[in-house]
Amino acid sequence: MNILVINCGSSSLKYQLINSETEDVLAKGLCERIGIDGMLTYQPAGGEKEKSEKAMPTHTEAIKFVIEALTNEKTGVIKSLDEVGAVGHRIVHGGEKFTASTVLTAETIQAIEECSDLAPLHNPANLIGVRACQELMPNVPMVAVFDTAFHQTMPKTAYLYGLPYEYYENYKVRRYGFHGTSHSFVSKRTAEIIGKPYEDCKIIVCHLGNGASLSAVMNGKSVDTSMGLTPLEGLVMGTRSGDIDPAIIEFVAKKEGKTLDEMMNILNKKSGLLGISCVSSDGRDLEDAASKGDEKAQAALDIFAYRVVKYIGAYAAAMNGVDAIVFTAGIGENDISCRSKVCKNLTYLGAQIDEELNKCRGEERIISTPESKVKLLVVPTNEELAIARETLALVK
Repeated sequence: MNILVINCGSSSLKYQLINSETEDVLAKGLCERIGIDGMLTYQPAGGEKEKSEKAMPTHTEAIKFVIEALTNEKTGVIKSLDEVGAVGHRIVHGGEKFTASTVLTAETIQAIEECSDLAPLHNPANLIGVRACQELMPNVPMVAVFDTAFHQTMPKTAYLYGLPYEYYENYKVRRYGFHGTSHSFVSKRTAEIIGKPYEDCKIIVCHLGNGASLSAVMNGKSVDTSMGLTPLEGLVMGTRSGDIDPAIIEFVAKKEGKTLDEMMNILNKKSGLLGISCVSSDGRDLEDAASKGDEKAQAALDIFAYRVVKYIGAYAAAMNGVDAIVFTAGIGENDISCRSKVCKNLTYLGAQIDEELNKCRGEERIISTPESKVKLLVVPTNEELAIARETLALVK
């Protein structure tokens, strides 16, 4: 069965067509500037990347162009839409309603809409993609795969905030966590690599990218994660502040005459590595600047690694031990220096990094020494494949 994976944003749409039997990516691409002018990127497996300007007033037109590209006589990878057996949609927030992926029906779509106040920038956009696909493929089964679902196994000790309980009862204010598809995929693969049953493992997953989060996965379940009600909590990220004293918001707002909306924009889009360094949100730019003596850039890199180390320590304590610590996502998979910096602070756990093995980018590999009491690994994430697997399991 061929499964079309859709990751829909407010003005963009990422897609992959995956053969569920071989798990090969048949084609992938991106629709950008939807509602503005429109740009389609399409790349068949083993073929050249194609870019073309296309008028995309809505996501429906974007999906039409994706289908046209996939079925094109010259570079298409399928003959007709009949060869698409199911569509898997990434949905950011499932609230407490969804603890697992689900087949999309009128009822589940309504339930997803009810979670939209928890992710106002993401869920409505995700549902736009769902409706566009339903319009063009009314008879094809569709599945919602939630970023938050994997973390719904957290106990109350991990997900409740120190706030009046009524806020949880009335508004469901609690920690939800994100990147769940990645944390699930990577933790399962880690158990396979170290040769231990997933249900018997204690794994810390470090999903480090422009958005970054850690999770503690014990006995096959997420028991804690660093992001919270929204993706703003936790690590210092590319442009997000991560953990701060909440009183800072009022303090700075009064000093600078900022509104609450302005403060939230600063915390989400002008803070983190960008805010500290005054250079960039990209670690590669910061390393370049730091090598030329930029102290703020170096501070940003050091702070990022330090926060990762702190969370690893907290999760090792929460699980009363750890079998494996795994790095994934853009920074985790590619930043040799960051991994080294983090792992050198884990010797108290008996973890020992092999600096030669650590010299890898985007490659699945154990990077700890044979003597290391904790396995250290790099495992590239593959959220699209994880979504395809979840979709297949449900539509079968």
